[in-house]
Amino acid sequence: MSESNPAGAGSTTVTGENEVVDLCRDLIRIDTSNYGDHSGPGERAAAEYVAEKLAEVGLEPQIFESHPGRASTVARIEGEDPSRPALLIHGHTDVVPANAADWTHDPFSGEIADGCVWGRGAVDMKDMDAMTLAVVRDRLRTGRKPPRDIVLAFLADEEAGGTYGARYLVDKHPGLFEGVNEAISEVGGFSLTVNENLRLYLVETAQKGMHWMKLTVDGTAGHGSMIHKDNAITELSEAVARLGRHEFPVRVTKTVRSFLDELSDALGVPLDPEDMDATLEKLGSLAKIIGATLRNTANPTMLGSGYKVNVIPGQATAHVDGRFLPGFEEEFLADLDRILGPRVKREDVHADKALETTFDGALVEAMQTALRAEDPIARAVPYCLSAGTDAKSFDDLGIRGFGFAPLKLPPELDFAGMFHGVDERVPVDGLQFGVRVLDRFIDAC
Repeated sequence: MSESNPAGAGSTTVTGENEVVDLCRDLIRIDTSNYGDHSGPGERAAAEYVAEKLAEVGLEPQIFESHPGRASTVARIEGEDPSRPALLIHGHTDVVPANAADWTHDPFSGEIADGCVWGRGAVDMKDMDAMTLAVVRDRLRTGRKPPRDIVLAFLADEEAGGTYGARYLVDKHPGLFEGVNEAISEVGGFSLTVNENLRLYLVETAQKGMHWMKLTVDGTAGHGSMIHKDNAITELSEAVARLGRHEFPVRVTKTVRSFLDELSDALGVPLDPEDMDATLEKLGSLAKIIGATLRNTANPTMLGSGYKVNVIPGQATAHVDGRFLPGFEEEFLADLDRILGPRVKREDVHADKALETTFDGALVEAMQTALRAEDPIARAVPYCLSAGTDAKSFDDLGIRGFGFAPLKLPPELDFAGMFHGVDERVPVDGLQFGVRVLDRFIDAC
């Protein structure tokens, strides 16, 4: 399936650094689009690909299929000191759908262009899957055991809440994660260049909780030509418009405060979370990610009602993607009910908790050490993710999770816009940087 990687041309010895691009391209070419209803291709082919790559270097991976086609791969690497708590490195293999007509390069081609690997999943998160495979394969080929046991999990269904992936494994096969106390995964470890002397690497230590919800209004059905004061569509549309335009109040959590303090120090200017326009201007493309961590959010995403132009339906529905900050779930739900009003019935489609941990300990020190070794102007800082990851499921097993998928990015790349966006891509040298950092990180952890 692989094509020759130009970055590794001329190399006679296979290393993690010179095979990571091919691994990433191979994974992108396996369509694992997740539509949230089992209508997509599933993750089985990706799970088998990962299992094959792990078996080639002596591991005994297991594939777990929670639903036909919905498969995850898990393996354990024995460390030098098995008595120590183990580390979990997890990633998901599913991706959100992509419309090829909108893209510069086909989203499932794994094209290399302009120094980047293009395709759906290039940053969310087949890049990290590839970096993990590359590092593990290199270490096992060269007989370099990690300091402690490492559990690898390549998971299904994260893009629809993890029900058929991480949640299934945590509920049905918790023994796979016996002895694990810490984990790393996606949406962290990427760079923000401040100036020629400083590059911040954002490590995810918190993430918002979610309430994906369905809103329903019941009205009176009738003929479309008549005066009608109990129209379900009208009532729901007004409620959805109120919610969509509502600006929730700023709530500065411990993690966000720490990030703003670090950024203020780096920029040499005070940052006021109450003056969001001025603060976000200083963040460039990352404003999209960081701005959403300063308040709860509720975005209408779907509307549905009616079956004929001259029939007033008796019911109207909408779906909303709601996200709340750590510690503010009760306030969020109370605000929702007040904004929507008594006529709107609200029910969860999928709900999960918020997470927040501290930015300290030996694992954090290992991240900082590994980053500085590859980028002398690196400084790791904590931040809150506006979305959620499979870390929520593993938290139920007492596993402390961090987002650490290290990438050194060019300042002009709209990294935040790559997530679920058109023309998703990751720099080739960014992948190779990530392999070097992860390798050092494993040595130090």
